[in-house]
Amino acid sequence: MDFIPKILIVDDEQDLREILQFNLSSEGFQIDVAASAEEALTKPLETYHLILLDVMMGGMSGYKMADIVRKEHKLDVPIIFLTAKTSENDLLTGFNVGGDDYIVKPFSIKEVIVRIRAILKRGRATEQPSTTLEHEEMKVDVDRKMVSIDAEAVALTRKEFEILALLLRNKGKFISRQEILDRIWSNDVIVTERNVDVNIARLRKKIGDYGSQIIGRSGYGYCFEK
Repeated sequence: MDFIPKILIVDDEQDLREILQFNLSSEGFQIDVAASAEEALTKPLETYHLILLDVMMGGMSGYKMADIVRKEHKLDVPIIFLTAKTSENDLLTGFNVGGDDYIVKPFSIKEVIVRIRAILKRGRATEQPSTTLEHEEMKVDVDRKMVSIDAEAVALTRKEFEILALLLRNKGKFISRQEILDRIWSNDVIVTERNVDVNIARLRKKIGDYGSQIIGRSGYGYCFEK
């Protein structure tokens, strides 16, 4: 049977929810909806392949929900933010709490569909045969998307995991910020090299003593020391 992605739409505007639900269902996606972040958090989030999440809602914001999904639920389900906020700080906030993409309102349904397909395709295309990358007592299970240090699980966001795996596959080699952007983020996502630095900083903290082995050099990018 063909793969049918299951998407959760979280938005407090009923009209927009219904428009998105109708159009995405027509494209063959399996759709569920929630009128608030609070309602969304009661759903089995681990069963969704992607979340469309409004930023500004009455009650809990989309940013707060994304933070909970990443830190408390420890899920790496792709999150696309829907928002009217367009400043660089707003964009960075969205990515810093674990967002994968950022669609600015007003938007066309076609744009939403293209973004969704790009993220889902990227996620499936990057799946590798069962492989474990190892560095001393740190193990990165590429197939299961899990990281452990001294047999203790380490919770990383999707981007942090992909950056760590990329650096470990290329130990001893510097990878430029632009190459990291090109390989980890899709070309149609508005991000800057500063966002790479933010993700690297968070990754260093999460992997403890191994964080000091991720070396940054101006003009060269980042390298995981052998």
